[in-house]
Amino acid sequence: MERNFDEHIVERAVLVGLNADCFKLHETATEETLEELEALLETAGGFCTAKVLQNRHTPDAHSFIGEGKAQEVRLLIEATASTMAIFDNELSAGQIRALEEILGVTVLDRSALILDIFAQRAKTREGRLQVELAQYKYLLPRLSGMGVSLSRQGGGIGTRGPGETKLESDRRHIRERINRLEQELKQVRQVRAVQRERRMKNSVPVVAIVGYTNAGKSTLLNQLTGAGIPANNRLFDTLDTTSRQLTVSDNLDVILSDTVGFIAKLPHHLVDAFRATLEELEYADVLLHVIDAADPHREEHIAVVEKLIHQLAKEGTPVISAYNKADLVDPTDIPIGEDVVAISARRGDNMEGLLKAIEKALDKGLHHVIVCLPYSMGGMVDTLHSGAQVKSVDYTADGIEIGAAVREILHGRPRDYIIMEM
Repeated sequence: MERNFDEHIVERAVLVGLNADCFKLHETATEETLEELEALLETAGGFCTAKVLQNRHTPDAHSFIGEGKAQEVRLLIEATASTMAIFDNELSAGQIRALEEILGVTVLDRSALILDIFAQRAKTREGRLQVELAQYKYLLPRLSGMGVSLSRQGGGIGTRGPGETKLESDRRHIRERINRLEQELKQVRQVRAVQRERRMKNSVPVVAIVGYTNAGKSTLLNQLTGAGIPANNRLFDTLDTTSRQLTVSDNLDVILSDTVGFIAKLPHHLVDAFRATLEELEYADVLLHVIDAADPHREEHIAVVEKLIHQLAKEGTPVISAYNKADLVDPTDIPIGEDVVAISARRGDNMEGLLKAIEKALDKGLHHVIVCLPYSMGGMVDTLHSGAQVKSVDYTADGIEIGAAVREILHGRPRDYIIMEM
């Protein structure tokens, strides 16, 4: 039975997870992942009425959790007056259809819920393009047999699908739309490439902020640069990338770039669609991994981010681990290391220590040189002052002797005038 939706209706959902022996770690559901699913549901504007965790050797081919457990969930849905069921695992189109027939309500999986949140959060044209592309790629293999879910249009969770095209339309039409979106995002990448080339030409290093969702990345960017980004205590509060200039020291400015938060079981459609945004990691000079020091699942979340860093960033990029919310934990709970800093972005604690860590990380890739430039090369003098750490300037009969620490990207440009390298 089709329901009418209103933007202000709060969806009441039973959350269901399957812990199967045959699943890989990132595929299975646990009490912890169900807690995170509840937080995702609240972020989307819904309310959790109950949670069910089913243990099986293998998923049921038809109903995923088995007919008996599905009937139990149906009774729970009726008893709690719930309007939908959300599964912590990824479901096939056939499983969604079978479960909707048994449960009598709309069924979503974790990926669909995250896509819905991203659809709410995307504000820029680029962000909306990326979300729409991810939604279509999610829907394409599920078109055959998805009944109730595909016909829902309105204000409820899971209905914020691409609005221009009805989701019942054929695969060819959706493939054409995917191709158009990919072309538009290719143009976005080209614009980013031009901007990146300009930064590289000016030798401005990039520090990319990464971390698990809700670790405090936007709060840190606001604290360091006064960016004024809304920073709320909810998952995926920031979706669109923000970049600001940051003065690290008297002779070092950087571009500080915020990125979308990572999360366990992040749909690969989103990683692919957000490649234009996430490729900032590939070109970053330093990665600033913001970690919620008070997170009870801290180590698991660190592992999720490190896996994605390995996948997206270039090999050998320095990583600074910034343990945020350090004021909420015992100091002994934070590891000690060369590239580890304890901070509180909200209170502004130890921002000076963080800046020193950034400068030190960037310094690892510097060439310390003395160059003697002809007086006619005033442009190169300006370039060194703006893009390098100038230590000394001496005007001699032979030219302008400049002692500076220069990054690899700038090192080759005055190569013919280097008289000493340390």
